[in-house]
Amino acid sequence: MKGLILCAGKGSRLYPFTISYPKTLIPVANVPLLHGCIDKLTEQNISEIGIVIHPSQESIIKESLQKISHENINITYIYQHKPEGIANALLQAKDFIGQDSFILLLGDNLISISLSKLKEQVELQGNHAALLLAEVDNPQDYGIAEVVGKKITMLEEKPKKPRSNLAVLGAYVFSPSIFIASEMVKPSARGEYEITDAIQWLIQNDYPVSFYKAEISNIDVGTMDRWIGANRKMLKEMPSENYIHPSVILKNTKIISPVSIDQGSILEDSVIGPYVSIGEGSTVKDCVIEDSILLSHVHLNKLSQPILKMVVGSGSAIVGTEEKGGGEE
Repeated sequence: MKGLILCAGKGSRLYPFTISYPKTLIPVANVPLLHGCIDKLTEQNISEIGIVIHPSQESIIKESLQKISHENINITYIYQHKPEGIANALLQAKDFIGQDSFILLLGDNLISISLSKLKEQVELQGNHAALLLAEVDNPQDYGIAEVVGKKITMLEEKPKKPRSNLAVLGAYVFSPSIFIASEMVKPSARGEYEITDAIQWLIQNDYPVSFYKAEISNIDVGTMDRWIGANRKMLKEMPSENYIHPSVILKNTKIISPVSIDQGSILEDSVIGPYVSIGEGSTVKDCVIEDSILLSHVHLNKLSQPILKMVVGSGSAIVGTEEKGGGEE
């Protein structure tokens, strides 16, 4: 079995942060989404991984992946020149996948559960597709599944009047028959080749399609609120209360768990947390920060108001005028 990660999207709802780097590289608890996707695939003993990208993303994604250990992984980069939907992206990877079954992950989704049960449904149980589903409060924003027993009977992409609240999340397992289905798909009203239409073709042509219902939803990190929410979720689920890199310098600073503080950062006379991620090389002095994300090389000094539910972009410098005392060590 192989792995495929789709990363060619623009992430326009996260501008201006995604102008400088792809949405798939935005960090959640200081771990880029793409790195988390690769971890989920290697947990399933998958070593052949294809990453679908726009050609303009190749150098920055390669640079990012040099920071993680993947000695036993072979990564193949596959181009999607135009954002024409997931089914179209799959067809670009047809030669890479060949006759293997594969796990498909959307590179802008935070995946927090094991994929083993999903994998088994295609690998061991003879299904041609297996989808990760979860109940959501806003089904009109997702592809929605109707199910009978253990099978999916109908899929619909972002319906105005959903007939179910079971959303299709960003993890799938397919047999190679999905390529036949993808070739049969016509553009949707929004001009994309929808993966839901390809899977619906499988269903209508008697290819069994199953599902695994997750108790904990994955998160499409597609808006600022979802990004901050995903950061909060991952910090809460860390193995230890805090991750603070050994090189971090703390001076007269109170840490309220959970937080993640990356290498080379300096924090002085401040209150940090809960639910705060601070990227590498940042300096924070005389500030209060809660439920927020600071990207790399951020500099904050003497802010009179707390940083709350905010994302501060890489290289930003914000200097206030009034001193505000921090906590104690």
